Amino acid sequence: MSRPRVLVLSKRTSYRTLVLEAADARVKELLARGDPTVQRMKRSHDDHESTRAEVEQALDKLGVRAEFVEGARTRVTGAFDLVVTIGGDGTLLAASHRIGPGVPLLGVNSAPRHSVGFFCAARKGSVRRTLASALDGTIRATVLTRMRVDLNEHCLHKRVLNDALFCHEVPAATSRYILRVYPGATPGGIVRDLGRDPALQEEEQRSSGIWVGPAAGSTAAQRSAGGRILPLSSKKIQYVVREPYTPLGDRLALSRGTVDEGGAVVLLNKMREAKLFLDGPHIVHKATVGDVITMRPSEDTLTVLGLASASERRPKGKHRHEKRD
Repeated sequence: MSRPRVLVLSKRTSYRTLVLEAADARVKELLARGDPTVQRMKRSHDDHESTRAEVEQALDKLGVRAEFVEGARTRVTGAFDLVVTIGGDGTLLAASHRIGPGVPLLGVNSAPRHSVGFFCAARKGSVRRTLASALDGTIRATVLTRMRVDLNEHCLHKRVLNDALFCHEVPAATSRYILRVYPGATPGGIVRDLGRDPALQEEEQRSSGIWVGPAAGSTAAQRSAGGRILPLSSKKIQYVVREPYTPLGDRLALSRGTVDEGGAVVLLNKMREAKLFLDGPHIVHKATVGDVITMRPSEDTLTVLGLASASERRPKGKHRHEKRD
């Protein structure tokens, strides 16, 4: 039998990017005087490098063919039996956008002292055991629903794992839009047909924007904005309005809610200058007045390994898991 082929995507730490490569004078000055804004940077970098070395040694001893790539957003080609990320939730999130439904993904939290690592089953100090379980198929696999986002019936992304934020491009400005919620099966996939169904709910809103995302992101921004935590196995999409503007003490009828597997959340944009952020700040699309954004469960699921054990470590009292590292 041929040896398993493993792709390892390792994040580039802030210390490497800003100090070792860019030689940023400001950051170096702050580090030299022990400024609290950068005090974790070097320790996190050292932990990450140590974990990367641990992963390399473990894969070598396990006898697999491993390909290492720096930067979770680096374009890669080829077929792999397993994808491993070294970093935190942000690294896994970035890598997930290029992974189809059939390839398992294992996250390694390289700096557990500084990162929650909600999606990461392995962590520094116990990498080999978890990798062995991933390769022999004994580790639990969880299939997560992702979200598809269309702009004017053109697919922007079909592998959104955490959330989409739709808002005015200026954070201090009011976001204006019409929210349409279709809870059931989308007829024909045509946006304008949604308005003909009696199950449609509609409301014109003003707010700081709206979060929309699948269950995997429900412990992050959706929860921070007042949403509820969905079971990881849920195929629903949740929407949560940020800071709704309600004059004279009125309340929005559609401040938060969910749609089923065949449903859709549709936004009719009333702003000339709006933006749509997908899974964080790196994937951004502009929208203008009259544009229609449709969000619904995607057919492209994601298989994450060891997530059940990771979910048991859900931090109490936390409102966001760290997804930007």
